[in-house]
Amino acid sequence: MLDALDPNWVNHLLVLLRTVEVGLLSLLHGLGLTGEIHGQPAWPWASRIDVDVIAIDRGHARQVAGAVLALAGIVLALLASLLLRRRPWGRRLAWGLALLLLVAAPWPSPALLLATAYPTSFQESPTGYTAQSIARGAQLYAQNCVACHGVDAGGEGPQAASLPMWPPNLNGALLWRRTDGDLLWRVLHGMHDRHGQETMPGFAERLSAGEVWQILDFLQANAAGQSLRRVGEWPQPVALPDGAVRCDPAAGPGQTALRTLAGQRLRVVAGDGQPVLEDPRFVTIELTRAQAGQGQCQAAGEPLWQAFSLIAGVAPEALAGTQFIVDRDGWVRARALPGQAGWSAADLLCRSGDDGTAKPAAAPSSAPAEGLDALITTMDRQRVQLVKGGVPHGL
Repeated sequence: MLDALDPNWVNHLLVLLRTVEVGLLSLLHGLGLTGEIHGQPAWPWASRIDVDVIAIDRGHARQVAGAVLALAGIVLALLASLLLRRRPWGRRLAWGLALLLLVAAPWPSPALLLATAYPTSFQESPTGYTAQSIARGAQLYAQNCVACHGVDAGGEGPQAASLPMWPPNLNGALLWRRTDGDLLWRVLHGMHDRHGQETMPGFAERLSAGEVWQILDFLQANAAGQSLRRVGEWPQPVALPDGAVRCDPAAGPGQTALRTLAGQRLRVVAGDGQPVLEDPRFVTIELTRAQAGQGQCQAAGEPLWQAFSLIAGVAPEALAGTQFIVDRDGWVRARALPGQAGWSAADLLCRSGDDGTAKPAAAPSSAPAEGLDALITTMDRQRVQLVKGGVPHGL
């Protein structure tokens, strides 16, 4: 019945549960009942709701949905009993309804409902996913992580074979299945197998929480580029790296952040010395490594150039001439290669599934290119959303 009412009801349930958990944490922190760690509220319990099981097991999801409805009914019945305190029959009826719901509700098994939580489980990165943060994260990754995880973060570093457990591929689903806060905790405090043996050392004595957030920014950008090189698509939505942009150079040296252009379609062109033509369908931004470009909107600097190189999966020297299209929600959705003649539907590398999450890009077709207008129409209709830690963002 739920599927008939709303095919995306599981996603809405996941968002509701996560919102309740985050709201509870904010309430406890506001009341002074839980402290802070790394500058953000600390989750006070060792467990949280296991959204992964809910997402993959429809039967369990229905149980959880039924339990949520029962809890809501119990709360309403108890509130009604307070309002009807001068009417004994009404109060008894409300208490009876609450008791009936308590007994009849399909309470899920705690073993399926709960997962391990850490004090940082619900923390979010404070970096803003800036190009500077990604660049610094790349340096920190090279200094601390390459030996085990490899230059490309694929898990095949020079010391990988000597470890008790092979390092995971940080370019795949694992990076997105965990919450950012869980990843932060594991990097700082290490990981152990079910027998208690250390499988990854903790880096709390070598890295600050801020530096780990920067490494995670780098890993997200790197994973996008590695996926593009490996399978020719962005399986997860790719956020626009933030950086300084200057529009209308004639007006003076003032700069603003790229994120302030949210709500508009953007075309980012990696400058190659050729004039950048404006297009009324976009805000066109010319990206250069150092010197100012010729475009109406210009973004210069090595960190931003490096960030887009990572996303494109190419060396910085090969980025010139590449174009990117960013949708109104700030996701990088399409790419055109240097020297490419026009756009086609195959250039849309991150598409939407039936539930709004990203799905593989369409395979290139032998049919004539549909052109930029068709690509824009498809992109605008098929909005994508990030699924992080099992929960869709942006519903």
